[in-house]
Amino acid sequence: MKIVALFFPKASIGTYLVAMAVAIALPIFAFVTLLLLQLEDNQRSTLRRETAQDALALSRIIDRQLQDMATTLRLLSSSPELENGNLASFHERTETALRDNTLFVIAVDRAGQQLLNTRRAFGTPLGKTANMTALEAVMASGRIEASDVFRGRTSGEWVYNVTLPRKNDPVAALIITQNATDLRKLVTTEGLASGWSAAVIDESGHVVAATGPANLEPGTPFDPRILPALIAPRGVFQDETILPHMLLGYAQIPGWSWKTVIWGPIAQASILSTWRFLIIGGVALVLVAVLGAYAVARQVRTTIRDIADMANRMGEGYIVSPVETSVIEANQVAIALSNASFDRSQTEDRLRFVMHELVHRTKNLLTLAQAMMRQLAKQSDSVESFRAAVADRLEGLVRSIELLTSEQWGGVSLRRVVDIHLHAFPQSREQIDISGEDFVVKPDAVQNLGLALHELATNSVKYGALSVPQGRVRFEWRDVSAEDKPDALLRFTWEERGGPPVTEPSRSGFGTTVIKAHAASAFRGTVEIDFRPEGLLWVLTAQRATLERE
Repeated sequence: MKIVALFFPKASIGTYLVAMAVAIALPIFAFVTLLLLQLEDNQRSTLRRETAQDALALSRIIDRQLQDMATTLRLLSSSPELENGNLASFHERTETALRDNTLFVIAVDRAGQQLLNTRRAFGTPLGKTANMTALEAVMASGRIEASDVFRGRTSGEWVYNVTLPRKNDPVAALIITQNATDLRKLVTTEGLASGWSAAVIDESGHVVAATGPANLEPGTPFDPRILPALIAPRGVFQDETILPHMLLGYAQIPGWSWKTVIWGPIAQASILSTWRFLIIGGVALVLVAVLGAYAVARQVRTTIRDIADMANRMGEGYIVSPVETSVIEANQVAIALSNASFDRSQTEDRLRFVMHELVHRTKNLLTLAQAMMRQLAKQSDSVESFRAAVADRLEGLVRSIELLTSEQWGGVSLRRVVDIHLHAFPQSREQIDISGEDFVVKPDAVQNLGLALHELATNSVKYGALSVPQGRVRFEWRDVSAEDKPDALLRFTWEERGGPPVTEPSRSGFGTTVIKAHAASAFRGTVEIDFRPEGLLWVLTAQRATLERE
């Protein structure tokens, strides 16, 4: 702490801002000196980057040409004439379509014998393709490939092929061929500095097409000392022994075996003597920064004091209004403090309300639990049966409370209430048919309806339809029109069938109390219970207002 205090003593914000301005300005001079020394290196780096980008741009141009040729081959491969074996019509159609281009199409069989060549009239005797190595490689790979440059037998020119293998006979492959001199039209040095050349190199390292002062002809081997270094997808090559005072950029054509290269002399840009101007400008900048820091410090000091006053008043419990300053961020802090003071007041009110609600709900739950245990104690003949009965009812009550808690006691979907209680009996999921229009149920209604459903399901699993595999239960609810009653009514129906024969119990237990008296009272309605021989029928007619959350 003493060391920190030594470097950062107690001082006004103005002092710290002025010190910060000076501390920033002092390294500027060293930085400017470093910039002057590294300017040439930066220019070289920029030239290297631009050279690689120019090579990449050229590769994209050549890639588009090769892709266009590949697309043409795919279209020709699916032509009806070729599929029907009508090579004469295919030759005529293809020769007409490509008449305005410098491209020619060759069809060969698996042995490399030319079946047609649009450089010659159809029916002219033709030999095998001159580049059998490229054809065999394509047939082995099964994909479209571009060949190395070679001397064509038919044209007598340096050409290259793009070959599409086919699984059909007799045409095993389609080839588009083009003279290398025609591809040269795409190899341009526009945009490059004077004295730069550009070339396309095939997989074997021979020039396919080139332009520029180097004047490389098609088929010429590119410098073998350079090719081994061109292994990355793109980059630059510089070697004062091989290319003195020159730079070479290259790029692999994506999806093809060719590369594009550009190379030329490095332009040595002269560095102007601007150090005096930079120093004078730096001193002026420091003076302006100090004056500006002092002016800003005064403004910031006033703003901080206003914000601190707001915070003090907020700490005393007041709802504070935001102050208006010339600093946007300070205004945002002031608004945040004002909102926080208002939110704190609301939160305190909400906490008081929540505490009141918690006390109210706790009392209701305890009252319900006490009443339930009193009723069960009267009907239980042993401690064990009393414990089991209490545990079973509490489990149903806990299920409703967990559901309400997950929704923050804001009401729960009626369908979820039904599902969570009836599906608590996994063996009966396929035996219960549930239907009715869904709506949000009040928290109190969730507990009361949950108790009734739990009792109905428990009784059915023990004695009713859910106690046997063939038993079925239909539980539905629907609106009931009542012309003589102004309140909207809902009717819940629990109907069992397919279970053991039903007889009316001789005495009324806690479960009957829950599904009849408690349900009728809780929902201000009526409950009808019919112990039919074929299965229990329970009907609750309740006021919708006691269930639905507004």
